[in-house]
Amino acid sequence: MSWQTYVDNNLVGSGKVSKAAIIGQSGGVWAASPGYNLSPAEQKAIVNAFTNPAETQANGVRLAGQKFFVLSVDVLTGQILGKKGADGCTIIKTKQAVLVTEYKAPIQHPESVPVVVSVADYLKSVNY
Repeated sequence: MSWQTYVDNNLVGSGKVSKAAIIGQSGGVWAASPGYNLSPAEQKAIVNAFTNPAETQANGVRLAGQKFFVLSVDVLTGQILGKKGADGCTIIKTKQAVLVTEYKAPIQHPESVPVVVSVADYLKSVNY
Protein backbone atom coordinates (compact mmCIF):
# COMPACT_ATOMS: atom_id res chain seq x y z
CA MET A 1 0.00 0.00 0.00
CA SER A 2 1.29 3.47 -0.83
CA TRP A 3 1.74 6.14 1.84
CA GLN A 4 -0.84 8.29 0.07
CA THR A 5 -3.41 5.50 0.52
CA TYR A 6 -2.96 5.67 4.30
CA VAL A 7 -3.67 9.41 4.20
CA ASP A 8 -6.57 9.24 1.73
CA ASN A 9 -8.33 6.07 2.88
CA ASN A 10 -7.35 5.32 6.47
CA LEU A 11 -7.09 8.84 7.90
CA VAL A 12 -9.09 11.40 5.88
CA GLY A 13 -11.28 8.63 4.42
CA SER A 14 -12.46 7.76 7.93
CA GLY A 15 -14.44 11.00 8.05
CA LYS A 16 -12.86 11.76 11.45
CA VAL A 17 -9.71 13.48 10.13
CA SER A 18 -9.91 16.61 7.97
CA LYS A 19 -6.27 16.88 6.83
CA ALA A 20 -3.28 14.61 7.25
CA ALA A 21 0.36 14.12 6.39
CA ILE A 22 2.92 11.42 7.03
CA ILE A 23 6.43 12.75 7.44
CA GLY A 24 9.67 10.84 7.88
CA GLN A 25 11.56 11.28 11.11
CA SER A 26 14.70 11.82 9.04
CA GLY A 27 12.95 14.38 6.87
CA GLY A 28 10.55 14.69 4.00
CA VAL A 29 6.82 14.39 3.46
CA TRP A 30 5.87 10.83 2.53
CA ALA A 31 2.23 11.68 1.78
CA ALA A 32 -0.22 14.52 2.44
CA SER A 33 -3.76 15.69 1.82
CA PRO A 34 -4.06 17.93 -1.24
CA GLY A 35 -2.99 21.46 -0.31
CA TYR A 36 -1.76 20.43 3.16
CA ASN A 37 1.78 21.77 3.00
CA LEU A 38 4.04 21.47 6.02
CA SER A 39 7.11 23.67 5.58
CA PRO A 40 10.56 22.15 6.14
CA ALA A 41 10.82 24.19 9.38
CA GLU A 42 7.44 22.88 10.56
CA GLN A 43 8.44 19.31 9.73
CA LYS A 44 11.67 19.63 11.71
CA ALA A 45 9.85 21.21 14.67
CA ILE A 46 7.25 18.42 14.66
CA VAL A 47 9.89 15.69 14.69
CA ASN A 48 11.80 17.51 17.46
CA ALA A 49 8.66 18.28 19.50
CA PHE A 50 8.94 15.00 21.39
CA THR A 51 12.46 15.74 22.70
CA ASN A 52 11.42 18.74 24.81
CA PRO A 53 7.77 18.34 25.90
CA ALA A 54 7.80 21.41 28.18
CA GLU A 55 8.99 23.67 25.35
CA THR A 56 6.46 22.14 22.94
CA GLN A 57 3.62 22.80 25.39
CA ALA A 58 4.84 26.35 26.03
CA ASN A 59 5.23 27.26 22.34
CA GLY A 60 2.57 25.13 20.63
CA VAL A 61 3.00 23.61 17.17
CA ARG A 62 2.59 25.08 13.70
CA LEU A 63 0.89 23.00 11.03
CA ALA A 64 0.64 24.44 7.52
CA GLY A 65 1.05 27.95 8.91
CA GLN A 66 -1.57 27.57 11.67
CA LYS A 67 -0.53 27.63 15.33
CA PHE A 68 -2.09 25.04 17.64
CA PHE A 69 -2.10 25.27 21.43
CA VAL A 70 -0.59 22.02 22.76
CA LEU A 71 -2.75 20.33 25.40
CA SER A 72 -0.39 17.42 26.04
CA VAL A 73 2.82 15.76 24.94
CA ASP A 74 3.17 12.11 25.90
CA VAL A 75 6.70 10.96 25.12
CA LEU A 76 5.93 7.36 26.15
CA THR A 77 3.17 6.94 23.55
CA GLY A 78 4.68 9.49 21.15
CA GLN A 79 1.48 11.52 21.05
CA ILE A 80 0.81 15.26 20.90
CA LEU A 81 -2.70 16.67 21.20
CA GLY A 82 -3.51 20.25 20.27
CA LYS A 83 -6.38 22.70 19.82
CA LYS A 84 -7.10 25.80 17.76
CA GLY A 85 -10.54 27.08 18.67
CA ALA A 86 -13.07 24.29 18.09
CA ASP A 87 -10.62 22.41 15.84
CA GLY A 88 -7.70 20.25 16.88
CA CYS A 89 -4.70 18.18 15.92
CA THR A 90 -3.26 14.79 16.76
CA ILE A 91 0.40 14.03 16.07
CA ILE A 92 1.74 10.53 16.65
CA LYS A 93 5.31 9.33 16.26
CA THR A 94 5.91 5.80 14.99
CA LYS A 95 9.26 4.04 14.60
CA GLN A 96 10.23 5.87 11.38
CA ALA A 97 7.46 8.38 10.71
CA VAL A 98 5.18 10.96 12.27
CA LEU A 99 1.46 11.10 11.53
CA VAL A 100 0.23 14.71 11.52
CA THR A 101 -3.54 15.12 11.49
CA GLU A 102 -6.11 17.85 11.95
CA TYR A 103 -9.83 17.63 12.57
CA LYS A 104 -12.41 20.37 12.11
CA ALA A 105 -15.56 20.93 14.19
CA PRO A 106 -18.06 19.33 14.52
CA ILE A 107 -15.58 16.42 14.72
CA GLN A 108 -14.35 16.13 18.29
CA HIS A 109 -11.10 14.90 19.81
CA PRO A 110 -12.53 11.55 21.09
CA GLU A 111 -13.73 10.73 17.56
CA SER A 112 -10.51 11.58 15.74
CA VAL A 113 -7.75 10.30 18.03
CA PRO A 114 -8.67 6.55 17.89
CA VAL A 115 -8.49 6.65 14.08
CA VAL A 116 -4.98 8.12 14.14
CA VAL A 117 -3.85 5.77 16.94
CA SER A 118 -5.09 2.78 14.93
CA VAL A 119 -3.03 3.73 11.86
CA ALA A 120 0.02 4.52 14.03
CA ASP A 121 -0.27 1.19 15.85
CA TYR A 122 -0.41 -0.65 12.53
CA LEU A 123 2.65 1.19 11.20
CA LYS A 124 4.55 0.42 14.42
CA SER A 125 3.61 -3.27 14.08
CA VAL A 126 5.26 -3.42 10.65
CA ASN A 127 8.34 -1.48 11.85
CA TYR A 128 7.44 1.89 10.33
